[in-house]
Amino acid sequence: MPSRLPVRLRINGADYTLHVEPWVTLLDLLREQLDLTGTKKGCDHGQCGACTILADGRRINACLALAVAYDQADITTVEGLARLAGDGGALHPLQQAFIECDAFQCGYCTPGQLCSAAGLLNETPPRNVPEIRERMSGNLCRCGAYPQIVEAVSRVVLNGRARDEGARQTENAGETAGETAGIPAGAAPSSATPEQTP
Repeated sequence: MPSRLPVRLRINGADYTLHVEPWVTLLDLLREQLDLTGTKKGCDHGQCGACTILADGRRINACLALAVAYDQADITTVEGLARLAGDGGALHPLQQAFIECDAFQCGYCTPGQLCSAAGLLNETPPRNVPEIRERMSGNLCRCGAYPQIVEAVSRVVLNGRARDEGARQTENAGETAGETAGIPAGAAPSSATPEQTP
């Protein structure tokens, strides 16, 4: 068996052909070979979520993912997250919400939290704040910034859905997006009870 195998990856929009040992994880490949150190090595056992990245739009723990198993995958790390927004260098809405909500303290878990939340946007949308908490539970924050993290994710996930639903209903009934979605205009989504949240 050859000691190194070819792996073709698209990472943050750039194409790479690399030769790696079969036991190298995506985490080690990103950090040690490509110097993309935003993805953090926390537990190295898939339990903390600090290493969360997106592989073909799905969130995965990079510490458990062998690089050779992701040949030809499209990988997004925190360094490439803004590219997904498509606003020519502007922050991803989740990154902006994390800043506005002060959703970090030491910042070590932030890259994994952001990538996990970005993956959440590609899944079936959560209906309310408790569901966001549950679906983000694979990402630990030792500083305890959970309320701010949930607030930031809620702003993007729930407000985005409220705008989309509101726009559809506005076309039909001429109402405003916030009123149509059941969220008062200007209210933060986490202040809404699950019954108020669409």
